[in-house]
Formats: sequence, C-alpha cells, structure tokens
Amino acid sequence: MVAHTEVKVPVRVDLAGGWTDVNPYCTDFGGEVVNFTINKYVTAKFEESGEIAYEFDIPINSGLGASGSLNVARITLLDGNDSLSPDEVAEAAYQAEVSSGNRCGRQDQWAATYGGFNRFMFHGENVEITPFQPARSAIKWIKKHMIIAHTGISRKSGDLQENIWARYESGDKEVIEGLHKIRHATRKIVDALQRDQRQLFVESFNEISNGIDLIDSAINAPFNSVIDPLRENGSIMAWKALGAGAGGCAAVFCHPMSIKDVRKKLTESGWQLIDWDYDTTGIQRK
Repeated sequence: MVAHTEVKVPVRVDLAGGWTDVNPYCTDFGGEVVNFTINKYVTAKFEESGEIAYEFDIPINSGLGASGSLNVARITLLDGNDSLSPDEVAEAAYQAEVSSGNRCGRQDQWAATYGGFNRFMFHGENVEITPFQPARSAIKWIKKHMIIAHTGISRKSGDLQENIWARYESGDKEVIEGLHKIRHATRKIVDALQRDQRQLFVESFNEISNGIDLIDSAINAPFNSVIDPLRENGSIMAWKALGAGAGGCAAVFCHPMSIKDVRKKLTESGWQLIDWDYDTTGIQRK
C-alpha cells in the first residue's frame, strides 16, 4: 500500500453540548454534543525534507476546532498504512492535544474524523456515536439562515477553561446549572432537527447561550455589542459563540427577512463572514 502524502480534515461547528464533553462533567453526569463539519479544512502534507507542513482554510483560534483537526490530520498522515481505526485516530488526536497542555473535550477530534452531522455521547473516557439524521428540510434551513462570522476577538481559552472548571470542582451552583441547561437543550436540538421543528430549535439554541452565561458571562460579553442590537430589533433569532468561546467565530441565525441586513451589519462591524457549506466526508487522503 502506498503511504499518503497529504491528508485533509474538516473543521466543525458545535451546534449544541459544548463543555459537557469535558471532564470531570462528562464523568459525573455524562455529556452530549451535536455538531457538523463544514468545507473548511486543515491540510497536512509531507515536504521534500520529510517535515510536515500545515495549511488552514480558516483563521487560527477560530472556535471551529482547528487544533483537533490538525492533530487528526497529522496522525492520519503518519499512519501511512491506515492501521488505526477511526476511533483510534480520534483518541490519539485527543491525547496529543491534552499532552500539549490544552484542556478540552473529545468532540472536535471525533467530528473531524467522521465528518457530517454527528451526535456524540461522552461517558468518562468513552465516546458513543449515536445514530442521528436531521430532516433534509432542517439541513437546508440551517444552511440558509445560519451565518458563521469570524469576529477577530481572541482570548486564551485555557484561562477560561481553568477558571470555569475550578468553580465547578468547588461546587459552584451556577456553573453546574449552566452545564445541565446546555445538556438538556442539546437533547431538544436533536428532536428539533429530526422533526424540523424550527421554533423549538431557536428556543433551544437560545437556552444554550443562556447556559453559557451561567457558566461565565465573560464568554459571551465581547460579542454582545454587535449581537444585542440585532437581537433587539428582531434581525437575529438566536446565536452562540463557537468552541470554548475564547473568541473567533459566532454562529448567528437570522430572521428570514433580515439575512441580507444582518450580513451587512456584521461586515460593517468588522466581522469576517465565512462562506461555508457542509462536509460529509471527514478525513480525505491522497
């Protein structure tokens, strides 16, 4: 078998459940995440020197899980004979990220490996892939109404993580309530997507953002000067910071009659709109 010289791996949009895939919460209560991959990639390829070079379709620290995708691409490239199973690739990528000092959950690595829409359950160190297929009409609705915008906001996610998990371990009721709220809303997101219940989706997406505020209001705060006026005038139905909320991208769901206006307002605010489509392939090898 000829070894691969290039591997391309998608990044993900975390619709629901982020934070609940991280220990110790997923050990104490079990976590649940719904995400999907988009046609923005991290590419790893061998140079003539034998070193690995990386290319990114999106900015670093975007909140789209690029570091997880990078590790999946690197491990797949080095595993030239494809001896590792998809789960083994994802787990090795997760362990590499943890070893680098980044506290994270497992959703990014599994999403990058498998691609498409995913529903993952997290029980301690175990990941369960739960069969999940949104209605086709729901998939089209998301594509039409969801804007992914890179905000230019940048903070150290590690600082946010350490503060929140220290509070969790001390028994902080707001952090625990926020995480429960996110997990509960994730289950409603699944129901909404499978039955194409759009109002339920919007309500649940807003519940997730409210749960994030309970965990730490500093996560959403840098986005609010742009988001709040658009929510108040009804242009935006729901939104959330992507990833751990350290900056980077936001997912914004627009009112059907306000999509052009929201795109204009976000651009005027200095946010970079990302032209995206769905990825259904996961790892691509050459």
